[in-house]
Amino acid sequence: MIENIVIGAVFLGALAYLGNMVRKQFIAKNNAGCAKGCGTCQVDMSKFPTLKEQ
Repeated sequence: MIENIVIGAVFLGALAYLGNMVRKQFIAKNNAGCAKGCGTCQVDMSKFPTLKEQ
């Protein structure tokens, strides 16, 4: 009986983990500084020179 409860808890935890991973793939972060989208880069683009058309 206890084994079934433990197995069920592990299974539900794995489903929650996978669901969280899928959810993070589809929710975009607006404050990301790079193409990765994780929000940890925070690059200040004003420090880079701009390209001028010739």
